[in-house]
Amino acid sequence: MRVLSLILLAFLEIPMPACNAPAPHPTKPIVHKKRIIRETDTIVHHAIKDTITVTAVGDMMLGTTYPEPGNLPPDSAKRSFTAAKPYFAGSDIVFGNLEGSLLDHGMPATFKKNLKVAYLFRMPTRFGYVFKNAGFNLLSIANNHITDFGENGCKSTMKTLDSIGIHYAGLDICPFSIFKKDSITYGFCAFAANAHTSPLLLTSYVQALIRSLKEQCDVVIVSFHGGAEGPTYEHVPFKMESFLGAKRGDVHAFAHAAIDAGADLVLGNGPHVSRAIEKYKGRLIAYSLGNFCTYKSVSVAGVCGMAPMLKVKISKKGEFISGNIVSFQQNHQNGLTRDTLNRAAERIKLLTEKDFPGSGLQITDDGSITSLP
Repeated sequence: MRVLSLILLAFLEIPMPACNAPAPHPTKPIVHKKRIIRETDTIVHHAIKDTITVTAVGDMMLGTTYPEPGNLPPDSAKRSFTAAKPYFAGSDIVFGNLEGSLLDHGMPATFKKNLKVAYLFRMPTRFGYVFKNAGFNLLSIANNHITDFGENGCKSTMKTLDSIGIHYAGLDICPFSIFKKDSITYGFCAFAANAHTSPLLLTSYVQALIRSLKEQCDVVIVSFHGGAEGPTYEHVPFKMESFLGAKRGDVHAFAHAAIDAGADLVLGNGPHVSRAIEKYKGRLIAYSLGNFCTYKSVSVAGVCGMAPMLKVKISKKGEFISGNIVSFQQNHQNGLTRDTLNRAAERIKLLTEKDFPGSGLQITDDGSITSLP
């Protein structure tokens, strides 16, 4: 125990990125109780808002320079979010999962390079501005691709996001972020079942971190990267899921444990398809928001090409008020486009009715979400 304490004390002396703090030890969570707010976020005092709008999407990956440098979208990916940007406007939080590293040069992590089949995502650091200019101010980096290029990829990603003012969390060295916007203090944490990410599979860790954030923040947003992948895994199975021999979490149990600990909004990603939504204890859970903007290296065939955007209104206490699913689609020729047939909304409506008949929600064909009496 004395050795562990000395290691933790030494670790706390290391300058940390703007995601706020080092990770708790996975078997004995140790989380800073001190309120930590980035100075750049404490700008002007406003009256506390009664309603907060969170806009959330799923997986995003804007091409890769590995192994071929030319596997990138035209015009340096600047038009990637053209169809979606108007729908981000007016949101307090714009969230997505960054599926890969922001890194200009570097070789893959050895354990990834030696895999028989490996998809390795290395986006140029200048692409950080593509996300910033689209309107994103919160990203999860807890997934199976953030470590594709090892420690260099992780550090470069964090440095890039810090430099442009996008909040993030999800690594074991960066488990949470606390920031203030319009007099609301937000806490954010993200989890995955992958090495060097905040551990999705360790419920005690998850709940201790969320409880600590709730003590310090008005609203706590939680993201997870979990569940099996592909078009045959649209349904929430209510049990531990595995993919390619690795455990990927019991996402239903995880989401409920997160809200029990104080989470106000739980946003899932990882299966590369949409899944159901549910209201639990007055809070909203999205079990997977599928793919949103993934250039070429990720399949967008069939249901994988449905790209939902979830817009949620919550109270200043985090309670669900109403929501809307805006449907997009993507293919490798035209990228991301608005789907006026509302297929993503209709799919999530169907999945919700099948998996959560007692979800407490009513979803219309055009994507409007309201609470049932």
